[in-house]
Amino acid sequence: MSTETAMNLGVYWRTWALLLVLTAVMFFLDTLAMPRGIFVTVMLTAMMIKATLIAMIFMHLSKESTDLVVTVVVCSLGFGALLYELIVVDAGRIYQMMQGVFVR
Repeated sequence: MSTETAMNLGVYWRTWALLLVLTAVMFFLDTLAMPRGIFVTVMLTAMMIKATLIAMIFMHLSKESTDLVVTVVVCSLGFGALLYELIVVDAGRIYQMMQGVFVR
């Protein structure tokens, strides 16, 4: 195995270990009693860090041109926003329907 290949494998293993640690911290934080706003902010931040690491290291975006990286990020955020909007509308409708079922 060449030195360059060994260095690349080291980056992958370190990234994997960091992702594992972030996931373990997220699971631990889920067991704590903390205000909902802080919890959501911490979890979203951790998820964004994990997504960035995965995209930059495992999807090799760190070696691509800035134009391609911006295109991937903008399209991913746009598609995520679209899916969120579609899910929220349906979830709100279902939530309203279920209110009548659980009234005590």
